[in-house]
Order: sequence, then C-alpha cells, then structure tokens
Amino acid sequence: MLTKENIFSILSEIPDPEIPVITIVELGVVRNVNIIDEKNIEVTITPTYSGCPAMKQMEDDVRKKLSEQGFQNINIKMVYSPPWTTDWLSTEAKLKLQKYGIAPPEESTTDKSFLTGKHKAITCPRCKSKNTQMVSQFGSTACKALYKCLDCLEAFDYFKCI
Repeated sequence: MLTKENIFSILSEIPDPEIPVITIVELGVVRNVNIIDEKNIEVTITPTYSGCPAMKQMEDDVRKKLSEQGFQNINIKMVYSPPWTTDWLSTEAKLKLQKYGIAPPEESTTDKSFLTGKHKAITCPRCKSKNTQMVSQFGSTACKALYKCLDCLEAFDYFKCI
C-alpha cells in the first residue's frame, strides 16, 4: 500500500548533495508528501537558507528517485515559511555529522548569543575538546563556519545554528 511513510522512506535514501553522510529527510528539507494518486505526487521542501545552491540538485534527486518508483507527475513545492532551522536536524543526523568531522549545531536557534559577538565553545568533532576557536564565519559552505581546535590543531566545519 502506498503511504506517506513509504514515500518518506524512499526519499530518505537521497543524500544531501553537500554533506553526503546525511539525507535530505534527516536534514529536515523534506517537509511534506501529498499522494494525489498512484502516479502523481507532491513533495514540499524548504531550503536550508535563501540562495542555497544545493536546492536544485535536491529537486532533481527527488524527481529522479520518485520517477524510478513509477511516479509520472512529480510536483515539487518550495515553501519558505516557516523558514528552515537547524532545530529540524534529527539527532541521528547530528551524530552522523560529528562522525564525518563536522561539528553539529550545539544550541537551539532560540539561543541568540551570537548576536552579542560572544561565541560559545564548539566541541571539536575529532578530539572532543572545547578548546576551539572560530577562524572564519564561513567554512566550506555558507551554512558552516570554520573552526580550529587548539588542542589537536585540526580545522573543522561547524554547522551554524540557523
């Protein structure tokens, strides 16, 4: 039987184009699935941030994956409200990021301490030290900041709280 859960399961096989260890479902980009009939489906997605270059690839991946499952008419609906937040990252996704070498968001987006310029100590994903320092507000992508661990001396990306 065709259900939303089946479709979410299919979509959970699609890796994020920029961080292939997590899926677009774990990332929280896939917001909703509306099954119109056995051949027609609508998938609602939210970009991680305005202008995210990976969104076109995500749309293409969703279309391809669902076409392979026999869907003929796939409508991708992009919604911007409410805006995507790192609070939507699953716990499993955060653990996968850490194992991959990217520090996951450590606080909720309700914490606005960054507005005062006082950055919290971010845990190094390699040695787990909190003796870290921000090198740049921007890392390998705009949604990440570049940090350096002052203990193991490794540079790492931190997935910003958005």
